[in-house]
Amino acid sequence: MPALPASANLPNLLDYVRGLRESDWDAFHPGVTAHWFYKEPDGGAAAVLLRYEPGARVAEHEHVGYEHMLVLEGDEYDETGTYPAGSFVIHPPGTRHSPGSHGGCVALLIYEKAVRFVGSK
Repeated sequence: MPALPASANLPNLLDYVRGLRESDWDAFHPGVTAHWFYKEPDGGAAAVLLRYEPGARVAEHEHVGYEHMLVLEGDEYDETGTYPAGSFVIHPPGTRHSPGSHGGCVALLIYEKAVRFVGSK
């Protein structure tokens, strides 16, 4: 993951996403890849683009801190609803869900703290 300067500016996030090469994405979960902007060690804050293949789903997890999610392309869903492109969702600490995408999507997620996957220590 590249180091960011003191400040970063992406004037058109969608153009940035569309310009990413396959090698710019890392495995995250089956059917889901990640492009990290930053990720603090020891479960600290992070900003990441997640790209879901059609039908992919992430295992249930609990939010230890706030998560802010902006769906950039496609659609995402979880136990509480479906979120088309342009949707902005805030998951407060203590909430749990298992997000997925029927048709595939790209979403920007900003974590206050890393999530805790249910069933893992």
